[in-house]
Amino acid sequence: MGLRISTNISAITAQRNLGVQQKRNAHALSALSSGSRIVTAADDAAGLAISENIKGQTRGIAMARQNAFNAGSLVQVSEGGLNEINNIMIRLRELGVQAASDNIGDVEREFLDTEAQQLLEESNRIAKTTRFGSRMLLDGTGEELEFHVGAFGDDDNIVRYKMAADATNSALGIDGISIADKQSARDLLQTVDESLTKIGKMRADFGAVQSRLNTTTSNLDIQYENLSAANSRLRDADVAFESAEMASSSLLQQAAVGVMAQANAAPQAALRLLG
Repeated sequence: MGLRISTNISAITAQRNLGVQQKRNAHALSALSSGSRIVTAADDAAGLAISENIKGQTRGIAMARQNAFNAGSLVQVSEGGLNEINNIMIRLRELGVQAASDNIGDVEREFLDTEAQQLLEESNRIAKTTRFGSRMLLDGTGEELEFHVGAFGDDDNIVRYKMAADATNSALGIDGISIADKQSARDLLQTVDESLTKIGKMRADFGAVQSRLNTTTSNLDIQYENLSAANSRLRDADVAFESAEMASSSLLQQAAVGVMAQANAAPQAALRLLG
């Protein structure tokens, strides 16, 4: 190839290769600093689209998981209130057995009845004040609740539960009961036993839906884990690869700069001929 001074092809080639290595180095630095393999959409257009869809799904699953936990908390609050009412019924039964015996007199029965009436008032108060946020739970005013426990909008992502628990004294049939005399105390025992059965049914209902919600959260955890792993394979930077890219591009940049310096010096030979 002849000597030329108007166009330095070698310098242009070296400059182009230097630009290529600078882009490689810049991409590796961006990937390492961001932790993302896809720095721009041009790096992997299809991978970016899939990754963003998965990202949206995982965010939805995370919130659905929180919804399931909150639903479980609602059920736990309800069951906790029933547990206390159940304890009150057991204490009433204990007082009834004591009042049904003639080893105590009428005066002592009045003392026992005073405690029984206070317990009845407290049972009714618990039923009418147990709530989750602004939603009443044990007063019989409940409705069908919908817990959104999925990442999408169709009905399969909803858990429905009829909040029908009514633990007020009237619903349990313990309004007006007394242990002021032996016969009333004996009648109380059967009434309280029936109330305990009703409470047990409500607690079993709460336990069933809570078990379902526990299974729901477990399934959501597995989905979140697997989708996060899939997104990681698509999106996350391979630190070893990007580090090697950065080292390689840095070395080639230095080589390109050296070659460009040599290429820029080549026209000097032509000038010597002119001299």
